[in-house]
Amino acid sequence: MSEYPNSYYAASCNRQVHYPTLQESINADICVVGGGFSGLSTAIFLQEKGYQVVLLEASGIGFGASGRNGGQMVNSFSRDIDHIEKHYGTDTANALGNMAFEGADIIRDLIAKYKLDVDYQHGGFFAAFTEKQMQELAEKKSLWERFGNTKLRLVDNTELGDIVSTDAYVGGLVDEHCGHIHPLKLALEEARALTELGGRVFEHSKVIDINHGEGERLTEVITEQGRVKAKKLVLAGNAYLGNLEPKLARKSMPCGTQIITTEVLPEDVATRLIPSRFCVEDMNYKLDYYRLTADNRLLFGGGVTYGGGDPTSIENYLRPRFESVFPELKDIKIDYAWGGDFLLTLSRLPQLGKIGDNTYYTQGYSGHGVNTTHLAGRLLAEAIDGESSRFDVFTSLPHYPFPGGRLLRVPFTKLGAWYYGVRDKFGI
Repeated sequence: MSEYPNSYYAASCNRQVHYPTLQESINADICVVGGGFSGLSTAIFLQEKGYQVVLLEASGIGFGASGRNGGQMVNSFSRDIDHIEKHYGTDTANALGNMAFEGADIIRDLIAKYKLDVDYQHGGFFAAFTEKQMQELAEKKSLWERFGNTKLRLVDNTELGDIVSTDAYVGGLVDEHCGHIHPLKLALEEARALTELGGRVFEHSKVIDINHGEGERLTEVITEQGRVKAKKLVLAGNAYLGNLEPKLARKSMPCGTQIITTEVLPEDVATRLIPSRFCVEDMNYKLDYYRLTADNRLLFGGGVTYGGGDPTSIENYLRPRFESVFPELKDIKIDYAWGGDFLLTLSRLPQLGKIGDNTYYTQGYSGHGVNTTHLAGRLLAEAIDGESSRFDVFTSLPHYPFPGGRLLRVPFTKLGAWYYGVRDKFGI
């Protein structure tokens, strides 16, 4: 599918429906910019509340991070609740903690309500290389249980083989509240649900300018071939929004991550490698993550390229890490290798907020986007509908610019990542 990178997801999504390009001037209650999880979930929740929503996507639905990620429904935020409490206070931590596991439930509810075909599989595993990381997981378990996640279980190396078959780890934490999905299927199925509710979706409709309305004056969203006049605007382009709204671009940074997918594995091999069929991520700062696909391929991702983009050879970049976990797959054929950008914030916490009276935005999930995008969509819909208390918890968080501005944010962030990479390597 030429509108997507040559990924396993694009090859297996079996896309049937395509949406038109906007070529006229239309009106709507809400205009949403961005056809990924943030924009789609916001649009669905608003359409369910009775608003007339128009969604504009510059490429194809799910073209960005929503259609390229590891498909892991990881709970909480990129900075966990204990960090939030330390830096932002108990009240903020309690409020965010009470929302930390909602995203996964939202996805499951949407799957059930709209009969979304997304290859859903329950369960996830945090893998520890060291006893120090096991202690960190024990603390995570206690922390998450305080906020209602009771589907957690620590396992040591005697039980590890029931989860994943490798000598790389000493144990880990099972989280059966999370799971994994085919992310591009999820985006496409959510677009279908939105249109069935009466929402309008336009692809290949890049926004090139915005005339912001104030008060009762409508906002005008201008694309290359059309325009939308709306009472409210939602900016949900994340790492693919570009410089459309400079205020947002200054406080975030695109980062690349890469994924490879093997040829189809024999059933007995797939079952032996990951008998639980859980998704797995390790506990290192620059972590690796992997899972089995519905057709028994091993999908493996990891690493970060600060500033976005991909290494010269994604396969050569990831294969040594992949083989260190599963040496028996040393000569396995890699059928797909692709990359994509997610959006990093300095605080590693999502940025939700308003610009003027009528423009809302959400961005910067910092690698925890699958679940948090869906939570953000619900919060934006609540706020636009007049109930902003939960949205306001996020807007109260400071949105810091990166030190050194856009010129130096990449080298400064690389330096920090190098420091944590050394700590991972030596188990510090």
